[in-house]
Amino acid sequence: MKTTLKLAAATIAAAFVIGAAHAEEGGAAGAAPAAVAAASSQQAAQDQIRLTRVTPAYWKVTFASPPFNIVGPKEVRQLVRIVEQIEADPAVQVVVFDSAVPDYFIAHYDLLTPLEDSTGMAPGPTGMHPVPDLMVRIARLPVITIASIRGRATGIGSELALAADMRFASREKAILSQWEVGAGLVAGGGPMARLPRLVGRGRALEILVGADDIGGELAERYGYVNRALPDAELDAFVDGLARRIASFEREAIVETKKLVDVASLPPDAEMQPGWDAFIASVKRPATQARLKSLVDQGLQRKPEVERKLGARTAAYRKQ
Repeated sequence: MKTTLKLAAATIAAAFVIGAAHAEEGGAAGAAPAAVAAASSQQAAQDQIRLTRVTPAYWKVTFASPPFNIVGPKEVRQLVRIVEQIEADPAVQVVVFDSAVPDYFIAHYDLLTPLEDSTGMAPGPTGMHPVPDLMVRIARLPVITIASIRGRATGIGSELALAADMRFASREKAILSQWEVGAGLVAGGGPMARLPRLVGRGRALEILVGADDIGGELAERYGYVNRALPDAELDAFVDGLARRIASFEREAIVETKKLVDVASLPPDAEMQPGWDAFIASVKRPATQARLKSLVDQGLQRKPEVERKLGARTAAYRKQ
């Protein structure tokens, strides 16, 4: 207990318990000037999330940050810039989110970065923290958004998929989950607001509080995704649907989506409380202990841990 309390005092959030240690390991090696380091960091973020204009009306946003497609403050900022481009372009009609990393759509939020890197981010245009702000803005874009899920869509990966208008998954390779409760956390990207409207209250609680992995076929039965398709057919199906939508009149798409949003989207005010609850949960000593256990097992470092997060969180036992 003494060690845990000391850890809590030494860091603003012990959820990112080895982030400081990793920074120290790399600090001595990197003697680049601040300007060069900043430019390198910006380029890395750009490389990790690729924006491709397939046609003027059809764009793709591809997560390409091996080995796990972890999303943290840098990636959130890059996504914000991409969303700004989508919002500003009157030609775009459909955007597909997919992954170039085998086995991972997006693993989860970066838990090895100091928490102040996340809490210190300036609010977005909605007035909310950039994470809930981003989820609201994606959901309310005046275009159709499609998540093409192959591999793990876990935590913020699931939340981004839920913010999209449609979700299509690989029957064999997609895994969705909100794993946070298993680690003592509260999910921060809005699934408590979206999942009950999508799958019903009981199934939402099963997903959120059960905190276990859900395969593509079960996700389809629950309504978590629109369809689970054979993996070999996923890309062609999503591309064909996107091109079909891109061929229609934009005004009809925009007006139709606007009316569906009125009937189905949660009020924006439901989103920020989830992020606030996430930050509060990170600071609890019991959560810090659970996260330290996961970090010690190899969270964000070992594929065998990331691939089996549901089992790893369940393996933790209170002392």
